[in-house]
Amino acid sequence: MADRRTHRLRLWTSAVTVGVVLLAVLLVPPIVQLDEQAVDLSQKLLPPSWDHPFGTDDLGRDLLLRCVYGLRISLLVGLVAALVATVVGTAVGAAAGALGGWTDRCLMRLVDAFSSVPHLLLGIFVVALFRPGVWPVIASVAVTHWLSTARIVRSEVLSLRTRPFVDAAVSGGASRWRVTVRHLLPAVLPQAGLAAVLMVPHAMWHESALSFLGLGLPSHQASLGNLVQNARSSLLAGDWWPTLFPGLLLIVPTLAIAGLAGVWRDRLNPRRRSELML
Repeated sequence: MADRRTHRLRLWTSAVTVGVVLLAVLLVPPIVQLDEQAVDLSQKLLPPSWDHPFGTDDLGRDLLLRCVYGLRISLLVGLVAALVATVVGTAVGAAAGALGGWTDRCLMRLVDAFSSVPHLLLGIFVVALFRPGVWPVIASVAVTHWLSTARIVRSEVLSLRTRPFVDAAVSGGASRWRVTVRHLLPAVLPQAGLAAVLMVPHAMWHESALSFLGLGLPSHQASLGNLVQNARSSLLAGDWWPTLFPGLLLIVPTLAIAGLAGVWRDRLNPRRRSELML
């Protein structure tokens, strides 16, 4: 009973947190416009107060508003990059598992080749090919994050190929393409969707790391990585709020999304859940 109550509490806490974050990034920007170039040195580095709940940064800009805009950019990068990476990984994994033979070997060697290069190093290389902006960062994250999805989908397809319904479809004259599209892909979509959800916070952290290194978004544009990077000198001077609040807005949504993904995983594999509750 206690485990079930904890499970329900985690679900509701994660769902409410994700809902609040989505409402903030969807409703605040149309209501309150952010001037990226605004400077008001008379309001420089004010601590949190009623007028500025998160305080102000080193240029006198309201930190709460910039954090909301930064969270919107980070979520955009995470969602689009996770979607692209999931589509690519699902296609590669399904093709490798369904076709087998030399196709499987070639595609898996391609996955191994990409995996041999550190994600961050490969991401830096991709971003360096373009001007700083949102879409190069999305491309960088997508290129480096489809590998795990490809492996997951391939293993699921290989397992499904031995099921009786696949044998029945093949015995009935269905082509390999039809079996893949009509039977194998729908069966692996829940696992691919779970991988996509888990990839969103990973992609957000990847974007923040690139922006923190000065290789992601332009320095004047609000993103969580840029906010943390710009706050380094303030932190050394003892002003903690320009670093704390962007960091919290990166950590809290990550934990909430991971909580929802954990509930989804338990529903996909009820046997694992029952074993954990014993």
